[in-house]
Parts: sequence; C-alpha cells; structure tokens
Amino acid sequence: MLGATGSIGASTLDVVARHPGRFQVFALTAHRSADALLGLCLRHAPRFAVLSGLPEDAALRRRFAEAGCGSELLFGAQALAQVAADSACDVLMAAIVGAAGLAPTLAGARAGKRVLLANKEALVMAGPFFMRAVRECGATLLPIDSEHNAVFQCLPQGARHPGGASPAVRRVLLTASGGPFRSVPLERLPGVTPDEACAHPNWVMGRKISVDSATMMNKGLEVIEARWLFDIAPERIEVLIHPQSIVHSLVEYVDGSVIAQLSNPDMRVPIAHALGFPERIESGASPLDLPAIGALSFARPEPARFPCLELAYAALREGGTAPATLNAANEVAVAAFLEGKLRFTAIPQAIEHALRAVPAAPAGDLDAVLDADRRARRAAGEGVAALMGRAA
Repeated sequence: MLGATGSIGASTLDVVARHPGRFQVFALTAHRSADALLGLCLRHAPRFAVLSGLPEDAALRRRFAEAGCGSELLFGAQALAQVAADSACDVLMAAIVGAAGLAPTLAGARAGKRVLLANKEALVMAGPFFMRAVRECGATLLPIDSEHNAVFQCLPQGARHPGGASPAVRRVLLTASGGPFRSVPLERLPGVTPDEACAHPNWVMGRKISVDSATMMNKGLEVIEARWLFDIAPERIEVLIHPQSIVHSLVEYVDGSVIAQLSNPDMRVPIAHALGFPERIESGASPLDLPAIGALSFARPEPARFPCLELAYAALREGGTAPATLNAANEVAVAAFLEGKLRFTAIPQAIEHALRAVPAAPAGDLDAVLDADRRARRAAGEGVAALMGRAA
C-alpha cells in the first residue's frame, strides 16, 4: 500500500479489513507521518513499514520495534521501490500523490504485479513507456480513479486490458463534479481561499487533489491517463460536468448505445472492484437509492471557468514530455496557492508559463521524464514568483 495514510489508503485498508481471509497486508508506506503509520501498523501488522521522506532514524526504528506490531521500518524513497517489487507481494495499491509515486509504481509494474493505479501521474508523466512495461513484464493494471474504473467496467470484456481498445467504442465520457466553484460568479474566483477550494461537495480527498478538482486539472490529468490506459485517441475522450457524482463515467458505442457505471461517491467501490476482480466483493459502501436522488444532470465545462482542462488537452496533443511538464508545474502552482502565495486564478497562468518555458522533448525513458519534471518545477517556480510580484 503506497500512500497508506491518505484517503485512498484509509479506504483500501477498510475494504481489506472486511475480508480477513482473503487479504494480508505486506507493506504500508507514508512520507513523514510516523505516528499515523505506526497506528496503521498496530492495526494491520504488515511485514514492512516505510517512511519515504525521512533518512535513517534509529530512535524511530526502536519505537516501531518496541510497539510490538512486528513491522520492520525502512527509510527513504528507494525503500518504496523495494517493497513494491518484492516477490512476496502480489498486489500493489499505488496511491502516492504526484510525481513521487512514479518510480515505485513503475517498479511494481516491472515486477509483474497486479497494480491498482490510484496515482494518475504515473500515466500522465510516463504513459507510453509505463504501458510498455505493463505489457512486457506481464503486469495487470487496474484503474482506481472512480472515472477510469467506471470506464473499465463499461468496456467489452475483451477490450478491458491495456492495449485492447475496441473499434466499437465511439467515445469515452469522463464525468466531473465541477468542484466547489462550478456556479460561483467568475469575478469572485480570484479571491477564493484554499479552505474554500478544498471543500469538495461530494468527495473526501487530500488538499492537493481537492484543489485539482476545483480547477478541473484533475479531469485534465484523467483525460491523459485515459488516453494511455484505454489506448484511445484524445479527440474521443470528453468531459461532462455531473454535479451529483453518481454516474462515474460512460462509454458510447458506434451503434448509439451508451453504458454507464453508477454508484454513490465512495472510493471503496472501485477499490473493492479492483481488489476482487474478476469477482465482486463487498465494499462497505451504501447502496444507491435512485428515487431519493431524483434527478441526474449533465453539462459541458465552461472554458473560462476551467482553463486548466484545456491546458491538459494541449499538453496531450503536444506529446512527449509536455504532460510531465504540465503535471510538475501544476504541483508547484497548487502548493503555492495552498501556502497563500498565489491567487486561485493564477494557477493556470503559472502552468502555462512552464509549458512555454520548457519545450517538449521525446519521453523515451524515465530519465527524460524526470529531467522534464525538474525543469518544469524550476520554470513554474519562476512563474509563481513573477505572478506574486505582479499581484503585489
């Protein structure tokens, strides 16, 4: 479980705990949250615990040993790849937010694991060679984002796995709640606060992902992910605003049929689907009560309200390292917004600055992608500084 202390980690461990005879926790990882990780280790008794953002710490190691959870504590980012690729582990839940999740997720794919992908950045940054590793190493890749998991469930059985796009599919329609600002007057957006941006109306998520939902960059990243996950051209992927978050995605076929997957907005649903696949297992989510919901609505996103969505499409069309640049710049800009350094409406401006400053290059290997990531972070930092100066 990469990213055990986040919201996906909590949901995954909840589903796992409901099936004690079926699953056993092998390793739990966190960045620096030692207390939270120790609490999870006491509850789930993994063989390994990893604190990827800390150097070797003898006192912490003793603390874990004396707690009696039986978990060996490892330190540093390299330990993430170590546990992800360990032959004793069958299933990898990849839920580390951002670029930091790429290397260990790739290690799991190269080790031929069943990879449950909640880290969309792995495909955003490195889609072509990540999918090549999945195919060549015999890994099984199952999407956890509710939208991609929904698409997976709506595809024909023979077209569900990577590289199996069906010519019968006309379009993939990814739904988006629209976040907390979908109906806020545009003139008010420059003054919205981080707390307002993180108050998602339907989902419980971390602050970075919540801001991505508010800007709709999360949907842009999901478009890029869907392009590689389902081997489908960008022009056949569309986004719809669906405020109720009940229909998680739809697949339209050439005969005019549209198949949708519906459930309450609870991440335990896609997690249980992927953990149990091809069987269905109990998730703990509440059953869907359509009469109580009453109506479902859909609309096209407004470009003026959600410029980050078009930036993502543009980076996907550009290809090469452009999506990696987009992702890195977004991480820098969102962090600056959450720290109060950047206005909400300046987030896409900082991203656009980085896309102009870092020309796209071929993304043939991990080194090329990571180099683009580093350059984009520098450029985005410069863009943030310039925008801060302009605001002052």
